[in-house]
Amino acid sequence: MRAIRVAPLALLGAGALTLVAPSAAFASPGGGTSTFNPTITPSVIAPGGRVTLGSGGCTGETTVSSGVFDTTVIPSGSTTGSATVDTGARRGAVYAVTFRCGSTGTSRNVNLTITGGATSTPTPTATPTTVPTASSTALVPGGVRGGLGGSAGSTDTAQVAAGAALVAAAAGGALYFARRRTAARRH
Repeated sequence: MRAIRVAPLALLGAGALTLVAPSAAFASPGGGTSTFNPTITPSVIAPGGRVTLGSGGCTGETTVSSGVFDTTVIPSGSTTGSATVDTGARRGAVYAVTFRCGSTGTSRNVNLTITGGATSTPTPTATPTTVPTASSTALVPGGVRGGLGGSAGSTDTAQVAAGAALVAAAAGGALYFARRRTAARRH
């Protein structure tokens, strides 16, 4: 009987924790909330390509590090920087890029996916102050090939029968113990 009275309190506590947890995840060490929202453009790129790193929401210096390019520092007062992806980056891999905001001490990770194909760099325009920065990625023709993960193959009737027997045994056992418990309460 006591468990029935405690259940609503436990449910209420779990609900409160669920509502508070997301805001705590974005709290900065100083107690305020952090609006630090780093970005990588493009997020899918070929080895040797150039990415633009954004430090949105950080008012101080931002340090950006990853195993796929050299550590880059976005200076205070600037919101973007750039980095060149190593030519030896493994195609098809996803690398974590860590952004650390110096003013708040907040760290965020953003994924960078390496794809196949060559990058193209736009040609400079006639204006001498314009510097080519963007790169595009070549997508693999035909889309992604996802594996079936062992879920396809020939159906073995012996395995299906064994699985059905296990399910039936579990259901029978549950029914047996439920009836036994009900009979014990009557007496």
